[in-house]
Amino acid sequence: MNENLFASFITPTMMGLPIVVLIIMFPGMLFPSTTRLINNRLVSIQQWLIRMTTKQMMSIHNKKGQTWALMLMSLIMFIGSTNLLGLLPHSFTPTTQLSMNLGMAIPLWAGTVILGFRHKTKASLAHFLPQGTPLPLIPMLVIIETISLFIQPMALAVRLTANITAGHLLIHLIGGATLALMSISMTTAFITFVILVLLTVLEFAVALIQAYVFTLLVSLYLHDNA
Repeated sequence: MNENLFASFITPTMMGLPIVVLIIMFPGMLFPSTTRLINNRLVSIQQWLIRMTTKQMMSIHNKKGQTWALMLMSLIMFIGSTNLLGLLPHSFTPTTQLSMNLGMAIPLWAGTVILGFRHKTKASLAHFLPQGTPLPLIPMLVIIETISLFIQPMALAVRLTANITAGHLLIHLIGGATLALMSISMTTAFITFVILVLLTVLEFAVALIQAYVFTLLVSLYLHDNA
């Protein structure tokens, strides 16, 4: 069991070619666009959730920051649907790959920082040196604030990767323990199976929460700079 513990995190291939691009594009099929005058229940629920999330997340932004609404909503839907699809058996979760999460976090973070330096140059530079700092501490604080600024995209990516990976590993371990205990003690196996079901429900919540947290932090970075 241990030798296959990380097998689900290996990028799948078909005829020697990685198919992760197709996997990443697949969640887009779950959000169909309709031309009907009256939408069905699924599309209506999706649109209601999107409007509610957009209103909650964009309420703190000015007009310039609200232009990012489409990108942020696309981001939260992509991460959430990808995380949920990764809970299906024999599936692959792209958000368990640190490289992919960094590929999402770095451009978004860089965009907010560049926007801040372009439109709020003085305020952005003032973040590196808090008001009232003693003169001997100025070089040290500038270095600390610079490091904290550049560590933001790494924190975004690592948080998402660690939470999704940890949940998948726990499900894998408890599922393997349940199968092993079935031939030893059915009572103990039933208890571990109940734990597995509860953990799976928790992972459904974690998948959506992590998508919301990732997008919310990007939104807060945008609010600080836009």
